[in-house]
Amino acid sequence: MAEKQTLVTLILGATGSVGRELLPRLLERGHQVVLGGRNVEQLSALSEEFNCRSIHLDSDQPGSIEEAIGEVAKDNQSLDNVVNCIGSILLKPAHMTKPSEFEDVLRTNLYSSFEVVRGVASAMRKTGGSVVFLSSAAAKIGIPNHEAIAAAKAGVEGLARSAAATYVKTGLRFNVVAPGLVRSEMSRSLWENETSLAASRAMHPLGRIGEPQDIASLITWLVEPENNWMTGQVIGVDGGLSTILTRQKI
Repeated sequence: MAEKQTLVTLILGATGSVGRELLPRLLERGHQVVLGGRNVEQLSALSEEFNCRSIHLDSDQPGSIEEAIGEVAKDNQSLDNVVNCIGSILLKPAHMTKPSEFEDVLRTNLYSSFEVVRGVASAMRKTGGSVVFLSSAAAKIGIPNHEAIAAAKAGVEGLARSAAATYVKTGLRFNVVAPGLVRSEMSRSLWENETSLAASRAMHPLGRIGEPQDIASLITWLVEPENNWMTGQVIGVDGGLSTILTRQKI
């Protein structure tokens, strides 16, 4: 019987809450995981804790992500999966959002994903593999004060569908996970405040906000080879936020 091939998976934004939750799940399944991020100190600590290779990158620098993907593929002689957990949150109405703030949201969320597509198209088009992006329920439904992030994440979803069509013959698959509010370091200001947390719970029909493991478990499923009959999909993991209307008692 042929020996099972070790899958090489690159997690971009690995030091974030979802990336940290995803890492041990993939290691338990035998993946060789490479961690990508911009915070050198946090990246080094995480790499040492889990005995994984890490690679420094800066999503603000054009080409940084694309170069990192190429380097990982070359050094490991293969790259099977890329998960882009790089992201940000900006909650402001459009008229209060500075052009520089909007540009930053686009660069962090949309531009980083576009660079991933460019990178995997070069590094993985001969072997195929799974690419997973993160979006938001705000890309599907209108939520107040989410104009910037909704625009960026809607762009990520459109990008993934188009890339899935462009590269389908190469075996590259592109899928998107679209959470509601998740208890992460990035969203700490929203869930640490009890009033804000109560309002957020009420928005989600299942009555709670998400946890990093809710997102990481689906990403883990998407990068496993046996689940390879799925591409160009946007999957909501949002407690029903984007699909269910509940009537609250007054």
